[in-house]
Amino acid sequence: MGDVTTGAAGIDRYEHALMGTYGTPMRVLTRGEGSYVWDADGARYLDLLGGIAVNALGHGHPAWVAAVAHQAQTLAHTSNFFATAPQIELAERLLELADAPAGSRVFFSNSGAEANEAAFKMARKTGRGTVIALEGGFHGRTMGALAMTHKPAIREQFEPMPGGVVFVPANDTVALRSAAEAAGSDLAAIITEPIQGEAGVRPLTHEFFALARELTTEAGALLIVDEIQTGVARTGAWFAHQLHGIAPDVMTLAKGLGGGFPIGAVVAFGPDAGSLLGKGEHGTTFGGNPMGAATALATLQAIDEENLLANVKAVGAHLRERLEKVEGVFEVRGEGLMLAIGLAQPSAPQVAAAAADAGFIVNPPSPDTIRLVPALNLSVAEADSFIDWFAAYQASDPGTEDGGR
Repeated sequence: MGDVTTGAAGIDRYEHALMGTYGTPMRVLTRGEGSYVWDADGARYLDLLGGIAVNALGHGHPAWVAAVAHQAQTLAHTSNFFATAPQIELAERLLELADAPAGSRVFFSNSGAEANEAAFKMARKTGRGTVIALEGGFHGRTMGALAMTHKPAIREQFEPMPGGVVFVPANDTVALRSAAEAAGSDLAAIITEPIQGEAGVRPLTHEFFALARELTTEAGALLIVDEIQTGVARTGAWFAHQLHGIAPDVMTLAKGLGGGFPIGAVVAFGPDAGSLLGKGEHGTTFGGNPMGAATALATLQAIDEENLLANVKAVGAHLRERLEKVEGVFEVRGEGLMLAIGLAQPSAPQVAAAAADAGFIVNPPSPDTIRLVPALNLSVAEADSFIDWFAAYQASDPGTEDGGR
């Protein structure tokens, strides 16, 4: 089959076998343990990207591995003509963690994009036509999810999109109110991320989030909260909307839910939202399969038993406090272990490349932003190893001089 013993050989094979949808890979990774991964050349990296907020427990967590092994030996997949215990237990656990009222229901998918597709169909099922989404928002690359995603560069070549979506600037309460008033009785839903991840970890203000809830309640429309990146303890709460004390009508989940195994979910709050999709109106072959549900249950249980909500708050606060003092850092945004380092200069790609060479995996979602979404059990010592390197790098980089603190 060819040589995969080195990174260069692996990347060459990759580029001859896979579609070029992701560009050239940074490295060829071969294994992981905790918050570390190793590449095909034997180099070790502190993984501060966590599979883009997916590997909630890091790599190879014993309880997660045990859940995978046990379920694989027991029952890996059934069709949705049958129920399984992990599927039922996971739905019940999610409703409990979300403080969802009686009559709430869960739909399981394979991914976040699929979860948002279901939410989009729920908005359509109201019989109304207008969905308000936010500039800077990202909800996935399937057609319905993409219709609610503002970024022109990833939309334009696939137009026409499903219609009825209106975009407003995030945190612009005047624009949001104006759009809702213009929609009137045709307003089906407002969809938001509590923190816009792909836009560079940009939180919604409480005022804006509360207005979205007020406007949808007044109109009898759905407030859809995309918690795909912010959910499952990422911000120090089980779900980021809980930090605002605001309950949605629909919540979408994925990424960290399975701790590395593909699974997504839609949580519909209350009987009205919970009954929008009926028999035969939506479905997916793999959604809620026993493997996905078992790994999600193991992930949620480990977060609870290992007190990782507290760890997320503590390590996140430590990162913020130290990073804010680093030369060339303009601001630190986000909550818990979903943080952005705002750079005074547009040097994020260079910083990320240098970090990889030094043994740290981070992500530059925009030219002046470094995103950190590590495992929820990241230690202070591991965080400090990155901050020490980053501070030294920034101090030695002439490009930071004008914007340094």
